[in-house]
Amino acid sequence: MAETPRDRDRDERRFGGRIRRYAQVGGAVSGLAARWAGERYLGLKLDKAQHAAELKAALGGLKGPLMKVAQIMSTIPEALPEEYTLELAQLQANAPHMGWPFVKRRMTSELGPTWQRRFESFDHEASAAASLGQVHKAVHHDGRKLACKLQYPDMESVVEADLRQLRIIISIYRRYDRAIDPSEIHAEIADRLREELDYTREARNMRLYTHMLADEPTVHVPEPVEDLSTRRLLTMTWLDGAPLLKVADTADLEQRNRIAYHMFRAWYVPFYRYGVIHGDPHLGNYTVRADDSINLLDFGAVRVFRPNFVKGVIDLYWALQRDDRDLAVSAYETWGFKNLSNEMIDVLNQWAAFIYAPLLEDRERGIADTNSGVYGREVAEKVHADLRRVGGVTPPREFVLMDRAAIGLGSVFLHLKAQRNWYQLFHDLIGDFDADAVAERQRKALDAVGLSVAEDKATVAR
Repeated sequence: MAETPRDRDRDERRFGGRIRRYAQVGGAVSGLAARWAGERYLGLKLDKAQHAAELKAALGGLKGPLMKVAQIMSTIPEALPEEYTLELAQLQANAPHMGWPFVKRRMTSELGPTWQRRFESFDHEASAAASLGQVHKAVHHDGRKLACKLQYPDMESVVEADLRQLRIIISIYRRYDRAIDPSEIHAEIADRLREELDYTREARNMRLYTHMLADEPTVHVPEPVEDLSTRRLLTMTWLDGAPLLKVADTADLEQRNRIAYHMFRAWYVPFYRYGVIHGDPHLGNYTVRADDSINLLDFGAVRVFRPNFVKGVIDLYWALQRDDRDLAVSAYETWGFKNLSNEMIDVLNQWAAFIYAPLLEDRERGIADTNSGVYGREVAEKVHADLRRVGGVTPPREFVLMDRAAIGLGSVFLHLKAQRNWYQLFHDLIGDFDADAVAERQRKALDAVGLSVAEDKATVAR
């Protein structure tokens, strides 16, 4: 059916609405600045809970990259005040779908005017939508089921504008509380979001994960279809599976434990053997197959680490296990923490002891047996107060996605109510750790998918 002027007008109104909603975000941020100034200089009380709800409403209406940033920030303990974290954590990446006439225009711009002939079939309705684009099911002429992820138009400009808004939010928060300097967090999120816009990079990341998980039969990765992909269109094989939360609600403990094991391997085999991590353990980024193996999805937020950074993660574990303060200091310095006083080391060790707690006990246990609250709220609040007392800290860039992945994956294990010997799972991975061997495996894996440690500076950790 040919596109009508009414169709085009409707689509333009939809994206005009996006612009208006974006203006709402600007108003919400500006309102925060005004209210903070009123509290600071005029003695007016800032109702952070109320304003956080307003900000969430504005971000949720936009359904764009800033919403994704808000989700990321909400998983980093104390990067934002509690009132904001609780509200922003509720945001769901479920944007309104683009209409079929708009999809046809976008697909034409990516694959040319005869694009529909390149598929046996292509669903008019999107099967999923998120902050940067939406997914359509399709069928290849060879019979393969496909998922086509189509990026919304002009997202580069939207991302840059949203990152400017995020910088404003961070600068306001720095005036409100100097316990944590989030400047490196902003820099890291900015680089990762810009990378997510390049779907050719995501296809490359997908191939990288296929290589790294080749010996993990319980973890499945889609296969990119290069001749049907561009920088803003990623076509890949469709993987059938059920949402994890739906399975967790009906599965018995044995099944939930199997799924937790597969998730643990999916995230940490690449990290401890190759120095690579999937930095977005969002509940929508994996599904469960009929045999309890998992599909790992969405490879936009992937980070490659220096092997010595991974060694620092393991060194800190041994430091806590053996009460070796000098080794802990070495680990923090390896990560990039600077100007560490004795008091600061004590505070960082508090947080480390919480994060590593499940790995330090050689027994079956839930991920949160010794912890209480969402993401260890009580521990986080004490650490935050102590950081203020000792003058604040600047988390290094490499720390951001690793910490987010650990906390996000812990949240998955909480949803599963899994009971595993996490100590044993961890030791199975690090028992033969050697940084030089990791460096060699990393080099070979990157070479296999056309990357280079020396050349691809945007991917490999600085």
